[in-house]
Amino acid sequence: MATVKPFKGIRPPKDLVEFVESRPYDVLESDEARAEAGDNEMSLYHIIKPEINFPEGTSEYDPRVYTSAAEHFRMFQDKGWLVQDEEEHYYIYAQTMNGKTQYGLVVGAYVDDYLNGTIKKHELTRADKEEDRMKHVRVNNANIEPVFFAYPDDEVLNALIARHTATVPEYDFTAPVDGFGHKFWVISDQTDIETITARFATMPSLYIADGHHRSAAAALVGAEKARNNPGHRGDEEYNYFMAVCFPASQLTILDYNRVVKDLNGLSKAQFIEALAKDFDITELEGKDIHYVRPQHLHQFSLYMDGTWYHLDARPGTFDDSDPIGVLDVDISSRLILDKILGIKDLRKDKRIDFVGGLRGLGELMRRVDSGEMSMALALYPVTMSQIMDIADSGKIMPPKATWFEPKLRSGLVIHKLD
Repeated sequence: MATVKPFKGIRPPKDLVEFVESRPYDVLESDEARAEAGDNEMSLYHIIKPEINFPEGTSEYDPRVYTSAAEHFRMFQDKGWLVQDEEEHYYIYAQTMNGKTQYGLVVGAYVDDYLNGTIKKHELTRADKEEDRMKHVRVNNANIEPVFFAYPDDEVLNALIARHTATVPEYDFTAPVDGFGHKFWVISDQTDIETITARFATMPSLYIADGHHRSAAAALVGAEKARNNPGHRGDEEYNYFMAVCFPASQLTILDYNRVVKDLNGLSKAQFIEALAKDFDITELEGKDIHYVRPQHLHQFSLYMDGTWYHLDARPGTFDDSDPIGVLDVDISSRLILDKILGIKDLRKDKRIDFVGGLRGLGELMRRVDSGEMSMALALYPVTMSQIMDIADSGKIMPPKATWFEPKLRSGLVIHKLD
């Protein structure tokens, strides 16, 4: 069962939150962070993208960069741009995208739950990325940015959240880059705090939606601190890391699409002929996005030479009993990218690129029409149910399978490890 606890969050004063908050570190490049921070010395990018504190071209992995992150974290607290709450709280974080709002509980997640599999993952992590985030956690002695979890829907928590979100929020702003809305509440009532802890204790599992490397890094640093502490008791703050937990039914997963540079030496006619062995192919008229996008699972949309096609995987080309084999990312990888185009490693092959669904199918057409790419493949989004089934089975999603939106903003609350 899942263990969570409240914590003394470090947060911006209400009138400074829009100066401090930022996009997460891994959704933008250094030059973008430098531009967004501009002359705003309060921007969290000075802590989470600290290479911007140095001349352009400085590596984000330079040892001085990590030191700069810690120096700025201390400075933000010294100047009162970040202030620690005096009492332990849970927090509610609401995000609104395209008129739809999802409500997350900000909690301290238990390191041992990650290590023993109660917190379930669905993606592989890379050791170099884990180590980068571990260095960041170590040098700051804090989880500066949250990870993104899903939990099975719970009516008691839904009612509690609804009651709190009917009140005036602590923070309420619209992010400038994407126009998504963000609100934040502090839960101070001790009875409600005990209820949240108790309800999570009834849940067999929590699920990492986004932030696998941050989760791994936070848990590994917590375990490292436990090993290095001769007086370790088990209730120290480093035994927990910060997560925003959303009811699974509220989450939005967008399509994660593919563009490919060439047809592996095939002509267009030969490529279509090869596809016809496993797919029913329908040539579409026009380019209306709502019409040409995949309409259901196991249907794909192919774009090349100015024309859209629907590809419907035939029965027998996938296994409904296999939580991986039934995924459209697996079907397309096996039957199109590997079998026909010779792309066997999605992580390393330079002939393929990936386009998050927030950019829309228009971005796929742009990249093909420009001549940069020969074809684009749009996929129906993975469902949260599929992700949870795979995580429960102990299996791992194929790479580049999920794209969650909206992303969590960073800087609304920070968790210190002592």
